[in-house]
Amino acid sequence: MSQEKSGAGVLAFVANPYFLLALAGLLWSGNHVSGRAIAGEVPPLFLSALRWLIGALVIAPFALPHLRRDWPRVLEKWKAVLFLSLLGGTIFSALQYVGLQWTTALNVAVFNSFSPVIMVAVGALAFGDRLAPIQVLGILTSLAGVMLIVAEGDPARLASLSFNIGDLVILFNMGVWAVYSAFLRLRPAIHWTSFTLVLAVFGAVTTAPFAVWEFSTGAHFVSSLKTWSVIAYVSVFSGILAFAAWNRGIEVIGSSRGGVFLHLIPIYGALMATTILGEKLHVFHIGGFALILGGVFLAVRKR
Repeated sequence: MSQEKSGAGVLAFVANPYFLLALAGLLWSGNHVSGRAIAGEVPPLFLSALRWLIGALVIAPFALPHLRRDWPRVLEKWKAVLFLSLLGGTIFSALQYVGLQWTTALNVAVFNSFSPVIMVAVGALAFGDRLAPIQVLGILTSLAGVMLIVAEGDPARLASLSFNIGDLVILFNMGVWAVYSAFLRLRPAIHWTSFTLVLAVFGAVTTAPFAVWEFSTGAHFVSSLKTWSVIAYVSVFSGILAFAAWNRGIEVIGSSRGGVFLHLIPIYGALMATTILGEKLHVFHIGGFALILGGVFLAVRKR
Protein backbone atom coordinates (compact mmCIF):
# COMPACT_ATOMS: atom_id res chain seq x y z
CA MET A 1 0.00 0.00 0.00
CA SER A 2 2.82 2.39 0.89
CA GLN A 3 4.51 1.66 -2.44
CA GLU A 4 1.26 2.40 -4.27
CA LYS A 5 0.92 5.70 -2.41
CA SER A 6 4.54 6.51 -3.14
CA GLY A 7 4.06 5.77 -6.84
CA ALA A 8 0.91 7.85 -6.97
CA GLY A 9 2.74 10.70 -5.28
CA VAL A 10 5.55 10.58 -7.83
CA LEU A 11 3.07 10.58 -10.72
CA ALA A 12 1.17 13.51 -9.21
CA PHE A 13 4.42 15.47 -8.86
CA VAL A 14 5.50 14.74 -12.43
CA ALA A 15 2.04 15.76 -13.72
CA ASN A 16 2.09 19.00 -11.72
CA PRO A 17 1.88 21.94 -14.17
CA TYR A 18 4.46 23.97 -12.24
CA PHE A 19 6.93 21.11 -12.42
CA LEU A 20 6.25 20.66 -16.14
CA LEU A 21 6.81 24.35 -16.89
CA ALA A 22 10.01 24.36 -14.85
CA LEU A 23 11.12 21.21 -16.69
CA ALA A 24 10.45 22.83 -20.07
CA GLY A 25 12.65 25.75 -19.08
CA LEU A 26 15.41 23.36 -18.02
CA LEU A 27 15.26 21.48 -21.31
CA TRP A 28 15.31 24.76 -23.25
CA SER A 29 18.16 26.24 -21.23
CA GLY A 30 20.79 24.74 -23.52
CA ASN A 31 18.89 25.27 -26.76
CA HIS A 32 20.16 28.76 -27.59
CA VAL A 33 23.75 27.90 -26.74
CA SER A 34 23.54 24.64 -28.74
CA GLY A 35 21.98 26.35 -31.74
CA ARG A 36 24.62 29.06 -31.67
CA ALA A 37 27.41 26.49 -31.31
CA ILE A 38 26.64 24.89 -34.68
CA ALA A 39 25.83 28.10 -36.56
CA GLY A 40 27.52 27.84 -39.94
CA GLU A 41 27.80 24.06 -39.67
CA VAL A 42 24.13 23.10 -39.87
CA PRO A 43 21.76 25.20 -42.05
CA PRO A 44 19.04 26.62 -39.75
CA LEU A 45 16.01 25.53 -41.78
CA PHE A 46 17.49 22.07 -42.26
CA LEU A 47 18.09 21.90 -38.49
CA SER A 48 14.47 22.84 -37.81
CA ALA A 49 13.12 20.26 -40.28
CA LEU A 50 15.43 17.54 -38.96
CA ARG A 51 14.53 18.44 -35.39
CA TRP A 52 10.86 17.76 -35.99
CA LEU A 53 11.43 14.72 -38.20
CA ILE A 54 13.55 12.98 -35.56
CA GLY A 55 11.16 14.10 -32.84
CA ALA A 56 8.19 12.67 -34.75
CA LEU A 57 9.95 9.33 -35.21
CA VAL A 58 10.79 9.18 -31.50
CA ILE A 59 7.29 9.91 -30.22
CA ALA A 60 5.29 8.10 -32.93
CA PRO A 61 5.33 4.63 -31.26
CA PHE A 62 3.84 6.15 -28.10
CA ALA A 63 1.46 8.58 -29.83
CA LEU A 64 -0.12 6.56 -32.64
CA PRO A 65 -2.47 4.49 -30.42
CA HIS A 66 -3.79 7.71 -28.88
CA LEU A 67 -3.92 9.57 -32.20
CA ARG A 68 -6.13 6.89 -33.76
CA ARG A 69 -8.65 7.53 -31.00
CA ASP A 70 -8.18 11.32 -31.03
CA TRP A 71 -8.26 11.82 -34.81
CA PRO A 72 -11.98 12.77 -34.98
CA ARG A 73 -11.32 15.56 -32.45
CA VAL A 74 -8.30 16.70 -34.44
CA LEU A 75 -10.48 16.95 -37.56
CA GLU A 76 -13.21 18.69 -35.60
CA LYS A 77 -10.79 21.46 -34.56
CA TRP A 78 -8.47 21.28 -37.56
CA LYS A 79 -8.27 25.06 -37.93
CA ALA A 80 -6.94 25.49 -34.38
CA VAL A 81 -4.53 22.56 -34.81
CA LEU A 82 -3.29 23.98 -38.12
CA PHE A 83 -2.83 27.46 -36.63
CA LEU A 84 -0.93 26.19 -33.58
CA SER A 85 1.21 23.82 -35.64
CA LEU A 86 2.10 26.62 -38.05
CA LEU A 87 3.15 28.91 -35.19
CA GLY A 88 4.90 26.44 -32.87
CA GLY A 89 5.98 23.71 -35.24
CA THR A 90 7.04 25.75 -38.28
CA ILE A 91 7.58 29.47 -37.78
CA PHE A 92 8.93 29.60 -34.22
CA SER A 93 11.32 26.69 -34.56
CA ALA A 94 12.70 27.83 -37.92
CA LEU A 95 13.13 31.50 -37.01
CA GLN A 96 14.84 30.57 -33.76
CA TYR A 97 17.73 28.93 -35.58
CA VAL A 98 17.73 31.52 -38.36
CA GLY A 99 18.16 34.31 -35.80
CA LEU A 100 20.97 32.44 -34.04
CA GLN A 101 23.03 32.59 -37.23
CA TRP A 102 23.64 36.29 -36.58
CA THR A 103 22.97 37.08 -32.95
CA THR A 104 24.48 35.84 -29.69
CA ALA A 105 23.10 33.59 -26.96
CA LEU A 106 23.35 36.60 -24.60
CA ASN A 107 21.11 38.75 -26.80
CA VAL A 108 18.65 35.87 -27.14
CA ALA A 109 18.49 35.68 -23.34
CA VAL A 110 17.59 39.36 -23.21
CA PHE A 111 14.81 39.06 -25.78
CA ASN A 112 13.59 35.76 -24.35
CA SER A 113 12.99 37.49 -21.02
CA PHE A 114 10.38 39.76 -22.60
CA SER A 115 8.29 36.83 -23.79
CA PRO A 116 6.23 36.49 -20.56
CA VAL A 117 5.29 40.17 -20.79
CA ILE A 118 4.20 39.73 -24.41
CA MET A 119 2.16 36.66 -23.40
CA VAL A 120 0.25 38.75 -20.88
CA ALA A 121 -0.47 41.37 -23.53
CA VAL A 122 -1.64 38.77 -26.08
CA GLY A 123 -3.83 37.04 -23.50
CA ALA A 124 -5.42 40.35 -22.51
CA LEU A 125 -6.04 41.50 -26.08
CA ALA A 126 -7.25 38.18 -27.52
CA PHE A 127 -9.08 36.64 -24.57
CA GLY A 128 -9.55 39.38 -22.00
CA ASP A 129 -7.18 37.74 -19.51
CA ARG A 130 -6.54 39.74 -16.37
CA LEU A 131 -3.78 39.41 -13.80
CA ALA A 132 -3.90 40.41 -10.17
CA PRO A 133 -1.49 43.20 -9.22
CA ILE A 134 0.64 40.74 -7.26
CA GLN A 135 1.07 38.59 -10.39
CA VAL A 136 2.16 41.62 -12.43
CA LEU A 137 4.62 42.41 -9.66
CA GLY A 138 5.92 38.85 -9.87
CA ILE A 139 6.53 39.07 -13.62
CA LEU A 140 8.35 42.39 -13.27
CA THR A 141 10.38 41.12 -10.31
CA SER A 142 11.55 38.03 -12.18
CA LEU A 143 12.31 40.18 -15.23
CA ALA A 144 14.55 42.34 -13.05
CA GLY A 145 16.35 39.20 -11.89
CA VAL A 146 16.96 38.11 -15.49
CA MET A 147 18.35 41.53 -16.37
CA LEU A 148 20.63 41.44 -13.31
CA ILE A 149 22.15 38.13 -14.42
CA VAL A 150 22.43 39.11 -18.08
CA ALA A 151 24.09 42.41 -17.14
CA GLU A 152 26.38 40.61 -14.68
CA GLY A 153 25.46 43.20 -12.07
CA ASP A 154 26.49 46.13 -14.29
CA PRO A 155 23.62 48.05 -15.98
CA ALA A 156 26.14 49.58 -18.40
CA ARG A 157 26.58 46.12 -19.93
CA LEU A 158 22.99 46.20 -21.17
CA ALA A 159 23.51 49.63 -22.70
CA SER A 160 26.58 48.37 -24.57
CA LEU A 161 24.79 45.46 -26.23
CA SER A 162 24.76 45.71 -30.03
CA PHE A 163 21.84 44.51 -32.13
CA ASN A 164 21.52 43.27 -35.72
CA ILE A 165 19.07 41.58 -38.09
CA GLY A 166 19.28 38.38 -36.08
CA ASP A 167 18.04 40.22 -32.99
CA LEU A 168 15.03 41.53 -34.90
CA VAL A 169 14.23 37.97 -36.00
CA ILE A 170 14.45 36.70 -32.42
CA LEU A 171 12.35 39.58 -31.08
CA PHE A 172 9.65 38.89 -33.68
CA ASN A 173 9.87 35.21 -32.77
CA MET A 174 9.14 36.00 -29.13
CA GLY A 175 5.86 37.47 -30.34
CA VAL A 176 5.16 34.29 -32.30
CA TRP A 177 5.78 32.22 -29.18
CA ALA A 178 3.54 34.46 -27.09
CA VAL A 179 0.65 34.05 -29.55
CA TYR A 180 1.22 30.28 -29.70
CA SER A 181 1.18 29.98 -25.91
CA ALA A 182 -1.88 32.20 -25.47
CA PHE A 183 -3.87 30.33 -28.13
CA LEU A 184 -3.00 26.87 -26.80
CA ARG A 185 -6.35 27.00 -24.98
CA LEU A 186 -8.01 26.41 -28.36
CA ARG A 187 -6.35 23.04 -28.94
CA PRO A 188 -8.66 20.01 -28.94
CA ALA A 189 -8.94 17.94 -25.78
CA ILE A 190 -6.65 15.14 -26.94
CA HIS A 191 -3.76 13.19 -25.44
CA TRP A 192 -0.55 15.18 -25.16
CA THR A 193 1.35 12.69 -27.33
CA SER A 194 -1.25 13.03 -30.10
CA PHE A 195 -0.91 16.79 -30.22
CA THR A 196 2.88 16.67 -30.03
CA LEU A 197 3.08 14.17 -32.90
CA VAL A 198 0.79 16.28 -35.09
CA LEU A 199 2.88 19.36 -34.27
CA ALA A 200 6.13 17.54 -35.09
CA VAL A 201 4.90 16.05 -38.38
CA PHE A 202 3.48 19.37 -39.52
CA GLY A 203 6.69 21.15 -38.58
CA ALA A 204 8.85 18.65 -40.49
CA VAL A 205 6.67 18.61 -43.62
CA THR A 206 6.23 22.38 -43.90
CA THR A 207 9.89 23.19 -43.18
CA ALA A 208 11.36 20.54 -45.50
CA PRO A 209 10.82 22.50 -48.76
CA PHE A 210 12.63 25.50 -47.28
CA ALA A 211 15.48 23.23 -46.19
CA VAL A 212 15.78 21.94 -49.77
CA TRP A 213 15.84 25.55 -51.03
CA GLU A 214 18.51 26.31 -48.43
CA PHE A 215 20.84 23.67 -49.85
CA SER A 216 20.13 24.84 -53.41
CA THR A 217 21.52 28.26 -52.48
CA GLY A 218 24.86 26.79 -51.42
CA ALA A 219 24.30 25.93 -47.75
CA HIS A 220 26.28 22.95 -46.48
CA PHE A 221 26.03 20.52 -43.59
CA VAL A 222 29.07 19.55 -41.52
CA SER A 223 28.58 16.02 -40.21
CA SER A 224 30.44 15.57 -36.93
CA LEU A 225 29.96 14.26 -33.43
CA LYS A 226 29.25 17.81 -32.26
CA THR A 227 26.59 18.58 -34.83
CA TRP A 228 24.79 15.26 -34.41
CA SER A 229 24.90 15.59 -30.62
CA VAL A 230 23.27 19.01 -30.87
CA ILE A 231 20.69 17.70 -33.35
CA ALA A 232 19.82 14.84 -30.97
CA TYR A 233 19.48 17.25 -28.05
CA VAL A 234 17.29 19.81 -29.83
CA SER A 235 15.13 17.05 -31.32
CA VAL A 236 14.37 14.95 -28.26
CA PHE A 237 14.93 17.18 -25.24
CA SER A 238 14.38 20.82 -26.25
CA GLY A 239 12.00 19.64 -28.95
CA ILE A 240 9.52 16.88 -28.16
CA LEU A 241 9.85 16.68 -24.36
CA ALA A 242 10.04 20.42 -23.74
CA PHE A 243 7.10 21.24 -26.02
CA ALA A 244 4.97 18.51 -24.45
CA ALA A 245 5.76 19.72 -20.92
CA TRP A 246 5.15 23.37 -21.85
CA ASN A 247 1.88 22.65 -23.66
CA ARG A 248 0.48 20.72 -20.72
CA GLY A 249 1.58 23.26 -18.13
CA ILE A 250 0.10 26.19 -20.07
CA GLU A 251 -3.09 24.22 -20.64
CA VAL A 252 -3.58 23.91 -16.88
CA ILE A 253 -2.59 27.36 -15.52
CA GLY A 254 -2.71 29.56 -18.62
CA SER A 255 -0.10 31.48 -20.57
CA SER A 256 -0.26 34.71 -18.56
CA ARG A 257 0.73 32.98 -15.33
CA GLY A 258 2.83 30.22 -16.87
CA GLY A 259 4.97 32.44 -19.10
CA VAL A 260 7.02 33.64 -16.14
CA PHE A 261 8.63 30.20 -15.93
CA LEU A 262 10.73 31.17 -18.97
CA HIS A 263 12.64 33.39 -16.56
CA LEU A 264 14.06 30.24 -14.96
CA ILE A 265 16.19 29.60 -18.06
CA PRO A 266 18.98 32.03 -17.01
CA ILE A 267 19.12 30.31 -13.60
CA TYR A 268 19.59 26.92 -15.24
CA GLY A 269 22.22 28.35 -17.56
CA ALA A 270 24.19 29.93 -14.72
CA LEU A 271 24.01 26.78 -12.59
CA MET A 272 25.22 24.64 -15.50
CA ALA A 273 28.08 27.04 -16.15
CA THR A 274 29.21 26.89 -12.51
CA THR A 275 28.78 23.14 -11.98
CA ILE A 276 29.74 21.74 -15.39
CA LEU A 277 32.13 24.37 -16.74
CA GLY A 278 33.54 25.35 -13.36
CA GLU A 279 32.74 29.04 -13.75
CA LYS A 280 32.60 31.17 -10.60
CA LEU A 281 29.29 31.94 -8.90
CA HIS A 282 29.03 35.71 -8.35
CA VAL A 283 26.92 37.88 -6.08
CA PHE A 284 24.84 39.05 -9.05
CA HIS A 285 23.94 35.41 -9.76
CA ILE A 286 22.61 34.96 -6.24
CA GLY A 287 20.71 38.26 -6.36
CA GLY A 288 19.24 37.38 -9.75
CA PHE A 289 18.23 33.91 -8.55
CA ALA A 290 16.45 35.41 -5.55
CA LEU A 291 14.54 37.93 -7.68
CA ILE A 292 13.55 35.35 -10.29
CA LEU A 293 12.37 32.72 -7.81
CA GLY A 294 10.53 35.34 -5.77
CA GLY A 295 8.91 36.69 -8.91
CA VAL A 296 7.83 33.23 -10.06
CA PHE A 297 6.30 32.58 -6.62
CA LEU A 298 4.29 35.80 -6.83
CA ALA A 299 3.27 35.34 -10.47
CA VAL A 300 1.74 31.88 -10.06
CA ARG A 301 -0.43 32.92 -7.14
CA LYS A 302 -4.11 33.03 -8.01
CA ARG A 303 -4.61 36.27 -6.14
